[in-house]
Amino acid sequence: MRPLTIALALVALCLVPDLAFAADEAAASPSWGIAIGAGLAMGLAVLGAGIGQGIAAGNAVAGIARNPGAGGAIATQMIIGLALIESLALISFVIAILLTFKV
Repeated sequence: MRPLTIALALVALCLVPDLAFAADEAAASPSWGIAIGAGLAMGLAVLGAGIGQGIAAGNAVAGIARNPGAGGAIATQMIIGLALIESLALISFVIAILLTFKV
């Protein structure tokens, strides 16, 4: 029984490279996985950016409510922070487009 197992293992080992080279035609077709991954990555990035913007805006409003005299400085810092958060969402959109079109 042992020699038969060794012989079958050697035959299987010799067939592995043929199976690896046979996968060339199927390698070009799974682009749906890239699209799904890009969509999920973009969705998670936008979700995180939305949560971050909500927290930042809420804290800015609370700060202005506590000290109305500092409203101008708080609003300026909030707008800068929101712009930076939104830029991360836009970068994720660009990366998703690059993944989708395989650039």
